Amino acid sequence: MKIFSHDSTGNKTLIDFESFTFSGGEEHIRFNPMDFAATVKIEIFERLTDSSKLIQLMVAVDALKRLSNEATPIELVIPYFPYARQDRVCVEGEALGAAVMANFINNLEFAKVTIWDAHSEVSPALLNRVVNVPQIKLLERCDELSQRLSTGELTLISPDAGASKKTIKIAETFNGEPEVIQAQKMRNLKTGEIIKTEILGDVEGKKVLIADDICDGGRTFIELAKVLRSKGAVEVSLFITHGIFSKGLEVFEGLIDAIYTTDSFRAAEEFSTNNKIKFQIIEM
Repeated sequence: MKIFSHDSTGNKTLIDFESFTFSGGEEHIRFNPMDFAATVKIEIFERLTDSSKLIQLMVAVDALKRLSNEATPIELVIPYFPYARQDRVCVEGEALGAAVMANFINNLEFAKVTIWDAHSEVSPALLNRVVNVPQIKLLERCDELSQRLSTGELTLISPDAGASKKTIKIAETFNGEPEVIQAQKMRNLKTGEIIKTEILGDVEGKKVLIADDICDGGRTFIELAKVLRSKGAVEVSLFITHGIFSKGLEVFEGLIDAIYTTDSFRAAEEFSTNNKIKFQIIEM
């Protein structure tokens, strides 16, 4: 967690604080009150990728509110919104995880909450005073991809119907130069396993870019890349906003040539690399 103090002149200062975990599992955070003497706004940046960070955030907000008698606005930046994929109840007895997380954040009463490339329209709708940075704004930070898309060198692949709006938005941003081809996947409704992937267009001899928001284990993109290769694509690249890569990059070897992702889920130095795949982190 990084905490910044903003003063009246617009200067932004990183604030140090003490933090540790008691033997009973309780999280503890302590600030130096003098660090906030000239503060007019507080900004918290955190990657909420495990439960302990949620508790640390809650404790930090309480301490900061006590320091300012709740008079100083506190803003939160969480690039990856946790539980975003649990945005519907598919089976009776499940929780609506996105709503649970949104309620947790809303109860902390931030002046603004910034997230990056929400998984669906559900998360922004649940959060109070939210700013959702769109995928295209993040992709544009990569000069290489921007250049290749603006010239039409790359053909955009939408991996499924859910990603089609964002993929079309990318093409529109680059004046319609990139061709857009839709893919679709069929799953076993009981197991969730992908049983078939189809490409609704011609990729013979083309260099393609798959764009999506989240990559966890990568099965969707592995199966899609297999079909793209079999249909004659000569280069397959992948842009992912939130790169979890829980199975590592090795699973993409021989299928995907280059992977681009932001540092939303983990800091750049925490990513593993792979000598057989071009891997670029777009730091924000």
